[in-house]
Amino acid sequence: MAASDARYPWRLILVELVSFAFVWTWAPDAVRQRARPSPYRTPRMNTPTQLPGFWSRLSLAFGAFFKTVGDAEFAARVRDDQVGPLAAPPAPAPAPAPVAPAPAAAPIPTPLRETTPEAALQLLTLLQREARLIDFANENLAAYADADIGAAARVVHEGCARVLKEHFTIQPVRTEAEGARVTLEEGFDAASVRLTGNVVGKAPFKGTLSHRGWRASDVRLPQLAKEHDASIIAPAEVEL
Repeated sequence: MAASDARYPWRLILVELVSFAFVWTWAPDAVRQRARPSPYRTPRMNTPTQLPGFWSRLSLAFGAFFKTVGDAEFAARVRDDQVGPLAAPPAPAPAPAPVAPAPAAAPIPTPLRETTPEAALQLLTLLQREARLIDFANENLAAYADADIGAAARVVHEGCARVLKEHFTIQPVRTEAEGARVTLEEGFDAASVRLTGNVVGKAPFKGTLSHRGWRASDVRLPQLAKEHDASIIAPAEVEL
C-alpha cells in the first residue's frame, strides 16, 4: 500500500486541491493575502523555461474553478482581463498587389471646324472667269513651245492678280525683308511662322527669313443668290 501511495499520490493531490480551493474561496481575506505572492518578489515563472507541470496546472485549474465560483470580484476580473489561453495572433494581412500605373491619357483631339464648299467654289469661278486658270491647268502643255506657254502664263498671271486685288486684301505676315535675320521668342505663333531647316531645341530661335508669308486681312467675295448652284464653276458654251 505504501508503494502504491508513493507511485500514485492521489490522496496527497486531492488534499492539496481541497486546501487550495478552501484558502482561495472561503478563507478570510487576511489568509488569502498571506497566500498571495508579494508584489515585490520576482515571480518564478517569468521565462518560457519555467512553465508549470501537469500536476501544478491541474491544481491551478481546480483552484481557479472554486475561486471563480466563490468570488464574484475574481470572476469579474477574469472576465474583464481575459485571463486564459492566448489567442493566436492574427494572420498578417496580405501585401497589397502592386498597382499597375495608369495608362497615359490619350491627347484630346483638337475640334475641327466644318467649312462650307461655297466659298472655295466661288473663288474657283472667279479665277476661271478672269484668268482661265482651270483651262490652263488641264491643258496638255507638251504639245506647245515654251514661247506659247509663256504667253498663256502671262494671261493667267494677269487674271489671277486681278481677282486677288479685287476680292482680297493680302498683307505679308512678317514685315522684315526676305533674307533678314530674325529671332523668334518663346510662345511665337506657330500657325503664322513655320520653321524649316535644322530645327533643334526650343525657343528662342534665330534664323534667316526666307519667305515673309501672306495673310488675308479682308475678303470681299460676292454674295450668291439662294438658288445659285456654286458647283458650276464655268458653264458650258454653245455657239449658235
